[in-house]
This record gives sequence, C-alpha cells and structure tokens, in this order.
Amino acid sequence: MSQPQPGEVEVIDLVAGYERPVVGPLSFNLAPGRVLGLSGPNGAGKSTLLAALVGTARVFGGRIRRPPGSRIAFQGQHPPPVHGLPLTGRELLELAAAPCAGLPEWLTPALDRRLDALSGGQRQFLHHWATLMSPADAVLLDEPTNNMDPAGMAELKKAISRRSSTTAIALISHESDFLESVCDRIVRVGDKQVSG
Repeated sequence: MSQPQPGEVEVIDLVAGYERPVVGPLSFNLAPGRVLGLSGPNGAGKSTLLAALVGTARVFGGRIRRPPGSRIAFQGQHPPPVHGLPLTGRELLELAAAPCAGLPEWLTPALDRRLDALSGGQRQFLHHWATLMSPADAVLLDEPTNNMDPAGMAELKKAISRRSSTTAIALISHESDFLESVCDRIVRVGDKQVSG
C-alpha cells in the first residue's frame, strides 16, 4: 500500500472515542487542495473525530494514515483563555508562523493590542487565521463559525479559499449554508458508514 502524499490523511473504518467508542466506523480522504466538511447532530462525534486525527482521542478500530512528520494545525471550538496573558495579536501570529498579510482591514488596528483587550469576534478570527495560515500540511477547524457575524463569516470563507489551494482542510459547522459554500465534500457524521 503506497504512503499518503504530504498533507494527505486517510481515514479507514475509523472508530474513535474516549472511555468508549463515540463515532464510526467512518472512511474518507483528506487531501491538499480540498475542503472536507463534517456535519451531523450534536453528540454524533464530530469533535471526537477531529480529536482522533490529532491524537487526543482513542482509536478503537480502523486506521488513520498520514505521512511521517506531517504537520496538523487544530483549532478547537473554544480558543485557549487569554485573560492576563501579555500577548498581542501580532505576537500570536508570529508564534503560529502565520502572516499578517491578507488579514481583513478591520483587524489591522487590533494587531498591536493585547488579546485580552480585543472583542470576542476579533480574538476568534485571529485564532482561526493563525491556525489556517500556519505552515501546516492539514488544518482542522472545529465550529469556526460559532458566534461569528456575517462579515466575519465572509472573511473566513475568503481565508479558507485562499489556504485550501495548497492545504488539506477539514471543518465542522452547524451552518449548512457555510459548509456548502466552502467545502468540496461533506461527510455526515452519525451515519453508519461513509466511504470515499
């Protein structure tokens, strides 16, 4: 069996969870230049699936194949707390090796302010930008549209489109219109078996 290409993740009959299985079996490929959407009801195991891909959930069955040394960037539903942390937006992007170029204009003034002094929307978008634009081979975003206004969603769509030309992206969202507008393929989690 040939080795996956850089940035490619193959999920084969995966069953994952924590104390017990929560999701699966599922099969799909995540490939550079493609955006995969994960949909399904609350509790179906979408977040657990992403956690399995980054190694923080237990794999009960099946396999995850990716090239050795491949880098996966992951942004969970709740960005880490920043209260009292003397870190500016610009420093966050530097730590993630993500460029400032291309950020929406409304975020430019926020770059030199501390993260805990920014609005929730500004902070959320900066975290998503840092994850999306980091030098990763694959990017995983868990509910990036939560609490995001329409202008923020429009900018997030642009950022995903820009990054997806060279990177594999998987994201979870309950916003079906958003998923359909940015994804090449949508996998419904909670169905018995998905392949392809």
